[in-house]
Amino acid sequence: MEIKQYQIILVSLDPTIGSEIKKTRPCVVISPDEMNKYLRTVIIAPMTTSSKDYPTRIKIKHNNKTGWIVLDQIRTIDKQRIIKELAKLSRPEIKEVKEILKETFVD
Repeated sequence: MEIKQYQIILVSLDPTIGSEIKKTRPCVVISPDEMNKYLRTVIIAPMTTSSKDYPTRIKIKHNNKTGWIVLDQIRTIDKQRIIKELAKLSRPEIKEVKEILKETFVD
């Protein structure tokens, strides 16, 4: 399976500790294609269907459901946790993810 940046993939996040997002859920690939190709790990942002409107969370429509990309819970996972590919973010969604990541980690 070729993992691409901004793909939505189904990931098993357990076991977790404390307030980390758990269960098997859709996640957005944040790591660039070059990393995804050569490393055995992938950087992801989990998605949830219930969230408050935090500045680090992006509301999107996926699978006819409203969900949030949780950019305050980014984590690195082993590719063995990936169950399957689901979809890809739209251009406007990608733009918003990039803006929030830049605002959070760069500026």
